[in-house]
Amino acid sequence: MKLGLINSAWAQAGKDTAYGIRMTKEIGFDTIDIFTDPLDIDVKERLLILRECEKAGLPIVSIACVAVGLIDFNPSVQRFHMQRCRAYLDLAYEYRASNVLLVLGEYIWERQVIPPQEQWQTAVKNLRELGKCAADLGLQIALELEPFKLSLLNNVDSMVRFVDEVNHPAVQANIDVSHLLLSGTAPEEVRRLKGKAIHVHLSDCDGKVHGDLPPGRGVVPFAPYLRAIKDLGIDGVISIELEYSPEPDKIVDWVREAYQATDHLLREARLRA
Repeated sequence: MKLGLINSAWAQAGKDTAYGIRMTKEIGFDTIDIFTDPLDIDVKERLLILRECEKAGLPIVSIACVAVGLIDFNPSVQRFHMQRCRAYLDLAYEYRASNVLLVLGEYIWERQVIPPQEQWQTAVKNLRELGKCAADLGLQIALELEPFKLSLLNNVDSMVRFVDEVNHPAVQANIDVSHLLLSGTAPEEVRRLKGKAIHVHLSDCDGKVHGDLPPGRGVVPFAPYLRAIKDLGIDGVISIELEYSPEPDKIVDWVREAYQATDHLLREARLRA
């Protein structure tokens, strides 16, 4: 598998888009995932991303999208987020990416006011429609497994059930290694995602709360998870996700540390030549 980086690591440290893309390539990454909103960027930024990635020889693999409004109880909010997700798919097509990484969000009001199954079915219906849109563009949607108590997709059980109910080949799972640990998911459970997972995120954490740290700074036992991922036979990318460096002025060191540690892990697991 190839090794990528989500470019939000640079933005959150105050670095501009072009700088982040250039440094991603310089450090040694094979690919890049872009975290941006097509409704927020202007045409200059939109073209700059594509131009800088082409100049660096850095393929864009995934566009990250958080669309919690897809399960809102207001139809007007759902319609807006459906349109917004279609804009993400258009951007992914424009950038010749492979997928849109989609975060669905959480049940509201602690699952007490609106029946949870109603929110679940709303998500299934909307993702089935988005799957058709993605397929028309030759793209896929990778669903993020979030480790939080009220997230719709917060463990392998819910992910497998959701992908099966959507029942569209363009709607598949993303595997986030630290999220698996935080959700109490054992490495052997990963095998249940065979044929259902298309993309991977990798970061470390303290085992208690969401962290997105460079590997080695937390407690994630990467080796068994990576062996399980290798057995899935995913023809895709493992992208490092780094959030909120404690020392933004040392972000290059932070990203380089993550790259070197992950490269070592992937080579040991025979996931990267």
